[in-house]
Amino acid sequence: MKAGRHTIILMQPSQNRASRTFMDYNSINHALDGLCGLYERKLRDINPMVPNITYDITDLYNFIDGLADISALVYDHSIQAFLPYDRQWIKQKLFQHLKKLAQR
Repeated sequence: MKAGRHTIILMQPSQNRASRTFMDYNSINHALDGLCGLYERKLRDINPMVPNITYDITDLYNFIDGLADISALVYDHSIQAFLPYDRQWIKQKLFQHLKKLAQR
């Protein structure tokens, strides 16, 4: 995974098309951290009295699967264009990313 690959996450949390939004990151890893942060904020909103919230990859997958739509656009320097990636790709990258973090 190359650092510095501009990544845009496009997502629609609910069936309402007005919920569509995007998040802009300067690398794939920052985008993955951003998605984890989004999920962690949601968990804190749901469980305001719990000081330390833990979750596993299955919980994160369920969150990603619960979104009406999500995809990533990753800039490819060789063709100077953004390439689209789907929900499965995002989940695979999240798994690899969290595995790397856990090994630190």
